[in-house]
Amino acid sequence: MSDMAKKRYVPINKGNYSMDTAEREARFEQYRGEGWEKEYASYRTDWSALPKQQKVSDYPLLVDLELASVCNLRCPMCYTITAKFKEHVNVKLMDWDLFTRVIDEIGGKVPAIRLSLRGEATLHKRFVECIRYAKSRGIREVSTLTHGGKLTPDFFRQVAEAGLDWITISADGVGETYEKIRKPIKFNDLMDNIRAINAYKKERGLHRPVIKIQGIWPAVRENVQEYYDTFAPHVDLVAFNPLIDYLGNDTQIEYLDNFTCPQQYQRLVIGADGLVMKCSNDEENREVIGDANAETVHQIWHGEKMNAVRALHQRDKGFMDSEVCRRCYLPRKTEDETAKVDDREFTVRNYVSRSQVIGK
Repeated sequence: MSDMAKKRYVPINKGNYSMDTAEREARFEQYRGEGWEKEYASYRTDWSALPKQQKVSDYPLLVDLELASVCNLRCPMCYTITAKFKEHVNVKLMDWDLFTRVIDEIGGKVPAIRLSLRGEATLHKRFVECIRYAKSRGIREVSTLTHGGKLTPDFFRQVAEAGLDWITISADGVGETYEKIRKPIKFNDLMDNIRAINAYKKERGLHRPVIKIQGIWPAVRENVQEYYDTFAPHVDLVAFNPLIDYLGNDTQIEYLDNFTCPQQYQRLVIGADGLVMKCSNDEENREVIGDANAETVHQIWHGEKMNAVRALHQRDKGFMDSEVCRRCYLPRKTEDETAKVDDREFTVRNYVSRSQVIGK
């Protein structure tokens, strides 16, 4: 291994952090892997090991399938409502034929898919059918990120019966704080649905879908204990995200030394129109590396453009040659803030020179 390889800093799962107990975190992981423990352990080991070893697997570990690049909320910090986003991104729902073709190829070869990226996946009219189809083809973990506005008890029952394994609900703050951000969802409606979901799971002895709540830190910071106490009794894990530069406004950015991105060894990201982005943080399709309408996942994963992305990150400060990478939160330096829930301290890793005002 070269000296450069030895010095590389490869952040794994940077940007999303638990504020929960070690016991609940362990149980969350246990439930995620229940029924496929050996394969799950291998999948999670590879998630960290492959990027650090700069090793390309035959297929990605995760495929992001963006069922919708459109959302029905207007959150102040979200790039999807900007004119610039709409100039660069084909705002639509993924075609069923494209979805099934991808799943037919990767079933039994890719352990996990995520049915979301930039928009609200539950707006897809065949959302439940997508879950069922993926599970029938051998995808072990199907997850999604949602604002939760559609998670009524009946809809949850449908996705649970279809086999959804993991739901992350974005909940930025509680009460009035939440409603100022997540318009037009009402906080009490969200909580009613979350309580009903928890009751449904308990009545049937279900461990999955595991439910994770996450909120952007500035919306949580002033009422951390209340935030945790509100959600923890009804979900499996409570987490938070330091506020990133969603809107591309930052001009003073400090970067980590010897940064190398992990994503090109972990996941492949397919947009709703079939265009494949080099990573999950290319919100505006700036660097397209393939087209799933015309190429297979395997071809794109091992293709010239994806290999060029890997080569870029193998060079010292190579990421600076990419506009997408320069704007990304992964290579940014952080500064620590300490917070507390009950008697338990945890660390918030805010990005240096990043405004903590939502929408800035």
